Amino acid sequence: MWRYLFVGLAVTALARPAIAQQPTFKSGTQLVPVYVTVTDADKRLVPGLTRDDFELRDNGKTTKIVLFDDEVQPITVVVMLDTSGSMTASLDLLKAAAEQFLIRLLPHDKARVGAFNDKIEFASDFTSDRDDLIGSLNDLDYGNPTRLYDALEASLDQLRNVEGRRAVLVFTDGEDTFSKAGMGDVLTRARADEVMIYAIGLESAIFNGMRQIRTRPDRGLKKLAEETGGGYFELKRTDELGATFTRVALELHSQYSLAFTPATDGKVHKLEVVVKKPDMTARARRSYQAPGGATQ
Repeated sequence: MWRYLFVGLAVTALARPAIAQQPTFKSGTQLVPVYVTVTDADKRLVPGLTRDDFELRDNGKTTKIVLFDDEVQPITVVVMLDTSGSMTASLDLLKAAAEQFLIRLLPHDKARVGAFNDKIEFASDFTSDRDDLIGSLNDLDYGNPTRLYDALEASLDQLRNVEGRRAVLVFTDGEDTFSKAGMGDVLTRARADEVMIYAIGLESAIFNGMRQIRTRPDRGLKKLAEETGGGYFELKRTDELGATFTRVALELHSQYSLAFTPATDGKVHKLEVVVKKPDMTARARRSYQAPGGATQ
């Protein structure tokens, strides 16, 4: 389902502090939202930029930034964790790391916790109650195969009727082994539904019955994160998990919000966000599905 922002003569501005409500966009022109993470040469998050510091390109052509906001907007996020057999020895560390993300949610943020293995489950409803969310981590079950892409599709289903900024934060230590859905299916859905995918991948060592082998996170996750404007983090040690989940929370609360008027040709368009200041990098969604079928 295609989702838009709508702007009219008036926009209700977000007020500080960061727990402010989503802005209200009144009826008018259809707009495409773009959420941007900006880092400097040392990978530090960059605050304090203005509309004039950004350039937005649609299929290579500069397009007008109709709306710009540097306030923190509430986020609704599904936290989806791999609890397949290869994670058995590290589940406690994973839950502790996920807790670091959940305790950093702001009062108007909402989250839901889920897990995947040979099945897909959700251990909580969407809520802003961090204690409930942290407690639900202990309700997650475990199994053997890895239904990674099915889990991502199920997460997108949960976010379908949610308004505002939405994301999926997925963790896995291996490749998909049991899904009906594929990476392309998930990318098409995430692009159309305008959902960011953040992915944390972990290399791990498991015994396959004959010898120790090292697993690698599914390679499709990096592409999903890049295309949807999320972030991809590949780790080699479990002691990096807590800091990485914390980093995702900081990024989600440090994004700039841009919006532009889309083409109306019904095609997939490439998007590029450029920061005009030196030594700064913008990370945002790389494409959008234009509405309609008429010739622009």
